[in-house]
Amino acid sequence: MPFTSHYLSCAGREIHYTEWGSQHRETVIAWHGLARTGRDMDEVAEHLSARYRVICPDTLGRGLSQWSPDPVNEYKLSFYVEIATALVDQLGLERFHWLGTSMGGAIGTLAAATTLRGRIRRLILNDNGPKLAEPALERIRAYAGQPPAFERMTDLEAFLRVVYQPYGWLSDAQWRRMAETSARRLPDGRITTHYDPAMAQQFVHHPNDYDLWEAYDSLDIPVLCLRGESSDLLLPETAEEMRTRGPRAVVVTIPGCGHAPALNVPDQWELVERFFAAGDARASPA
Repeated sequence: MPFTSHYLSCAGREIHYTEWGSQHRETVIAWHGLARTGRDMDEVAEHLSARYRVICPDTLGRGLSQWSPDPVNEYKLSFYVEIATALVDQLGLERFHWLGTSMGGAIGTLAAATTLRGRIRRLILNDNGPKLAEPALERIRAYAGQPPAFERMTDLEAFLRVVYQPYGWLSDAQWRRMAETSARRLPDGRITTHYDPAMAQQFVHHPNDYDLWEAYDSLDIPVLCLRGESSDLLLPETAEEMRTRGPRAVVVTIPGCGHAPALNVPDQWELVERFFAAGDARASPA
């Protein structure tokens, strides 16, 4: 994969990110979902890197980023926005696009409404909206807060294939890479998922963190919402309301998947690229 790996201190915490297409000026921040890592963005980042610089962070407590020493006060959207702001400041980014899957979309929404207002040019919410279905949140809480441990890597892969079946079609190689980039060893040698289970405390200590209608309604930038056809997190009525409120998002339904589209196939890449290109100074007139 043609990317490079980097670390920065952001809001006092070490944050890891991968960088693609460093030769380009126009930039996309691609932010992953709740219990995932920036490596989920590999396929879409590789595609976009033909035209854009793409930055794919690991959120605090995920992947290769530092785990929080203060879970109650740092595993929450406002602190993630603080980290994101410090990240783009240190990268020297004045204006950029944002692509966020699930939690990454919520971070983008809140950032665009607050500390990064006027700097996020276009926002893509991948199966995320300003109101999320409570039964789906409960499902996510159940598996994210108590990750299982396995003796073998192939067992972890089998687990991920079940939990993330709603992502839609992935090749065998993509499932294997997901397992390998999602794994960490426990002291007893078993394998578990590569995140701090304490990050799920966000739902206990900040139960209204994902109620973002006020932030969403304040946005004045183009927004594209990609909704998984069978998503149980972003309900059809919420997506429909997003069309008529605030920035009046364009909503596209992605067939064959639920929460959330994996952004790993050409049809999905083209939706992302076309939306960003419409706001690119170099794009030719429609």
